[in-house]
Amino acid sequence: MTATRILVVDDEEDLCEILKFNLEIEGFEVDTAYSAEEALKKDLAVYNLLLLDVMMGEISGFKMARILQQDEKTVNIPIIFLTAKDTENDMLTGFNLGADDYISKPFSIRQVIARVKAVLRRTAEKSKEKEVEKLEYETLALDTKRIKATVDGVEVPLTKKEFEILKLLLENKGNVFSREEILSRIWKDEVYVLDRTIDVNITRLRKKIGPYGKNIVTRLGFGYCFEC
Repeated sequence: MTATRILVVDDEEDLCEILKFNLEIEGFEVDTAYSAEEALKKDLAVYNLLLLDVMMGEISGFKMARILQQDEKTVNIPIIFLTAKDTENDMLTGFNLGADDYISKPFSIRQVIARVKAVLRRTAEKSKEKEVEKLEYETLALDTKRIKATVDGVEVPLTKKEFEILKLLLENKGNVFSREEILSRIWKDEVYVLDRTIDVNITRLRKKIGPYGKNIVTRLGFGYCFEC
């Protein structure tokens, strides 16, 4: 598993080294920069999180955050501001710049580590939510937010049930679902639905998704699955 990479940017060199040492004990891979100028020379896109001091030289932490927001490669990197400034206006500025957290100096190392882990957890959860918004297999794509299916970029008109069946199968490629399982997941509380209803919807779905119809495989006596 690739280690989580963190960049600590602070003009207090001793503080950088203390944070680096303690975060590495927690299993993180940590680099340091003693100014925003030095940090901006790095490939920032490789980092999973930035610990960013506000009060630094010509380029402040706030200014650096604005620079990161203008680049699509770095706009989504989580930022925790570290600062001796703890006024409400400064905190609001930080959060308006997209900060994920704001820690006032002096702070305990345990506090920083706890906040870092909390931000990384939230970021991972958001990432998973974004991932499920679009399901893809080659040129077959399902946009689960806009409820839209496309093949080779061309929209395929699916009914609600057809869409939900395809979503279930694409989310669980290789897993076989019995007719009973599909009924309970897709039709849920509907009182009377025949097993034959599943077969009819699958047949229509196969035709509509063209070349990918063959990927919806029947396992005789078991059910259906989407095979890659």
